[in-house]
Amino acid sequence: MYRPARIGAPIAVPCDDYPVPVRNKRPDLNSVLVIDKPHGWTSADVCRFIRARTGGAKVGHAGTLDPLATGVLVLCLGSETKRIDEIMAGRKHYEATVDLAHFSTTDDAEGELTPVAVASPPTRAQVDAACSAMVGEILQRPPAYSAIKVGGRRAYRLARQGKPPVLEPRPVSIHAVEVLEYGWPRLKLRIACGKGTYIRSLARDLGTSLTTGGTLTALRRTGVEPFTIAQALAPEDALNGLFPPADQISACPRDIPGHNVS
Repeated sequence: MYRPARIGAPIAVPCDDYPVPVRNKRPDLNSVLVIDKPHGWTSADVCRFIRARTGGAKVGHAGTLDPLATGVLVLCLGSETKRIDEIMAGRKHYEATVDLAHFSTTDDAEGELTPVAVASPPTRAQVDAACSAMVGEILQRPPAYSAIKVGGRRAYRLARQGKPPVLEPRPVSIHAVEVLEYGWPRLKLRIACGKGTYIRSLARDLGTSLTTGGTLTALRRTGVEPFTIAQALAPEDALNGLFPPADQISACPRDIPGHNVS
């Protein structure tokens, strides 16, 4: 699979690795792109790729996806970068696969796995009940391997140095957690949530609740309202998918899974 080379010039905000905006070489491009982010790419990789393909447009993304994840990544070009906070506030939709037989140092499959001995796997009814208990305004502890700053340094950098920080729980909104498939130890979920939610943390906490393991093994973002995966294009095709300015986009489509769940 193609993976973009590291492009030397920094991209526009919001990219943690390159916080200083650069000159916009394409002031004529002021729009929104919906990307289907490939597995293994960082969100910054996608921004670099589009910046290079456009000849230096100002590019920012409206909500990070981890390299493990695929799916909807909304990019804002030019003056539409002013809309990033507005778009990030939209409800997120995911399909997630969880391994209930292991915990992980990173809370996903990229970390060191530790098997968990489970005498009797939970029943479907127990799994459904645990998922229902996750719904609402909850406090969630972010993963140690995250971009949250601790004393001015990124948590993941400290964790990589063998000093994983214990992060304070933060309030997040979970609108729906629905079981799509369950066959021990694999669990597939559909999740609707608000800004700042870590699906890795949800997987970990679900395992803790069930007294099993809880490791996220696959994640696909299917929507960032009002955008859906049906609109998303591969990075190499994305310049054919330019949208009008955000204030011209209609209300959220009703066909996003979980949209009508309060």
